[in-house]
Amino acid sequence: VQLVESGGGLVQAGGSLRLSCAASGGTFTRLIMGWFRQAPGKEREFVATINWTGGSTVYADPVKGRFTISRDNAKNTVYLQMNNLKPEDTAVYYCAAVRTIVVVTTRDRYEYWGQGTLVTVSS
Repeated sequence: VQLVESGGGLVQAGGSLRLSCAASGGTFTRLIMGWFRQAPGKEREFVATINWTGGSTVYADPVKGRFTISRDNAKNTVYLQMNNLKPEDTAVYYCAAVRTIVVVTTRDRYEYWGQGTLVTVSS
């Protein structure tokens, strides 16, 4: 499975961005998808995850109410809509996938990773 993220960039605090992750080489509808982020000098942390149908999602506390994960199985793509961005959201955002049934929040369980896309939020 190959994952390619896009949509990162520079935005002012309070602004919005939508990240996309296109998957290829596997059965997308059998992949649990997740977003993680890594800020400079910090470990990679969980952001959000979504199940096969999109009916089950989990978010990290810092992004609840501001970020929305979704997927379009017809396009083999998962999205992360980020609203009301804050400077502390600045990080490289990674898309990840794992072949399992239920949503996964643990970084080490994910099997496939994209190359990351940089999001910078200015104050």
